[in-house]
Amino acid sequence: MDTIQDEFAHAVIEGLSNGAKQIPCRFLYDARGSELFEEITELDEYYPTRTEIGLLQNYGAEIGEMAGPGCALVEFGSGSSRKTRILIDHLEEIAAYVPIDIADEALNEAADRLETHYPELDVLPVHADFNQDIDLPDRINGTPKLGFFPGSTIGNFDREGVEQFLSDAAALLGEKSSFLVGVDLKKSSEILLPAYDDAKGVTAEFILNLLHRINNELDGNIDLTKFDHQSVYNEEAGRVELYIVSLEGQQISVQGQTFDLKKGERIHIENSHKFSVDEFQALAESSGWTPAQVWTDDRKLFSLHYLERA
Repeated sequence: MDTIQDEFAHAVIEGLSNGAKQIPCRFLYDARGSELFEEITELDEYYPTRTEIGLLQNYGAEIGEMAGPGCALVEFGSGSSRKTRILIDHLEEIAAYVPIDIADEALNEAADRLETHYPELDVLPVHADFNQDIDLPDRINGTPKLGFFPGSTIGNFDREGVEQFLSDAAALLGEKSSFLVGVDLKKSSEILLPAYDDAKGVTAEFILNLLHRINNELDGNIDLTKFDHQSVYNEEAGRVELYIVSLEGQQISVQGQTFDLKKGERIHIENSHKFSVDEFQALAESSGWTPAQVWTDDRKLFSLHYLERA
């Protein structure tokens, strides 16, 4: 079993053993989970993807000018790399593209697509969890780097976690680096909650696919019909919270260990924090970055932040 598989097993066993049960959201993204998330990004209710794509299209030339020629593009949690192509098209003399992703199958498929579309581009995929220590390819040592963290994934961290991630990214990318980060903005629950609980049920399938993965990879015996997904907006904390909920009292088994769940008991999967522009820029400054530019859409739903090493 490889390291990431070991981490998955450990996280599930430990998370189900706690009084307040939880499993980290990064394990949602196996091959099927990555496919389902791409479906979510196409839903009418899910505004972040189309809004961010619009920002990249509108301001890509400005971003490319700020990045300058000859940089290596390093993407954290690359997924399908759909937004990446917009960015690559605006970067001058890009030295290499380094996608980092925990889902190796989705990572390799995305890398193959980009190599086909950009045959002269040096694509250097890194199969890793970007929350852990990462070694970038030697090929880009000494090359100025533009980090790219699109979507609203930064919101999966709490504020302390955001600072830690940004600080680690600054150390990884090195001197003369910059960082383009997508940040979901604070807004009403009437807009937020449907984005995480769509009418077609794709989000529910995405969240519950984690139980499929436990069954398939960790010898689980979980009956998915006895669970549902739940989205809650915690206004005080400024975040959407996602849970898997047990619909009845039951006992499940994972790798030979049994766990009791009460009716209505929740397994916490993900937080998606929302920020104001000022809140995020303050976190960036405390993490070794200087905010250089920010772009938002007309409705103030989403923001793109261009950060430079302080």
